Amino acid sequence: MINDYVSLDLETTGLNPKHDRIIEIGAVKVKDGKVTETFQTFVNPGRVLNKTVCELTGITEQMLEDAPEAERVVPILLDFIGEDILLGHRILFDYSFIKRIAVNLKLSFEREGIDTLKLARKFLPDLESRKLDYLCSYYGIEHKAHRALGDAQATSDLFMKLSELFYDEKDFKPQKLVYQAKRETPITKPQKERLYKLIDKHKINIEYDLDKLTRNEASRITDRILAKYGR
Repeated sequence: MINDYVSLDLETTGLNPKHDRIIEIGAVKVKDGKVTETFQTFVNPGRVLNKTVCELTGITEQMLEDAPEAERVVPILLDFIGEDILLGHRILFDYSFIKRIAVNLKLSFEREGIDTLKLARKFLPDLESRKLDYLCSYYGIEHKAHRALGDAQATSDLFMKLSELFYDEKDFKPQKLVYQAKRETPITKPQKERLYKLIDKHKINIEYDLDKLTRNEASRITDRILAKYGR
């Protein structure tokens, strides 16, 4: 059985790693089936949180004001993970956000992972839901939902339960995690100046920090403003 891994969970501003940002990271290191270390930090996304995210997670903008940016946090997280297998409930989602930042920092991040969501779909097809909170309730697992460390711990506990009930070498074997990410460069000075002019001209209330945008993000935002307001 797999007894050594890092269970990883993120809270984010949305579901697309190309456009959305991390707001909290939680990770649980397990050795010989026991938790040996945990990792938790808020992350400043450089943008305003929407109401849905605040209501779902309980995380507020005030909680993120003094938090470090992802570029400072991810290298520390990678050191915490080391060479361990990653575990997660839809692990490719969490991996993709971290991989994107690692690529931007010119850091290597290639890992194998185990997905408890895939395991639940395989072995529990008749349940009405395979969401993490439902599965935890089904098995009586303590769970602080929609907070990164709580979800990471619950995912680890769920994995242990699924291993106890259904373990076989084929289905529980770690798989290579694949997410293609291209390195993105920061917003350029001309892009920033153009955006400031458009924002001022059309009296737009922005919900992001221009200094923290990438070139691609700046281009998309500029295009949206021009499409809505014209030049």
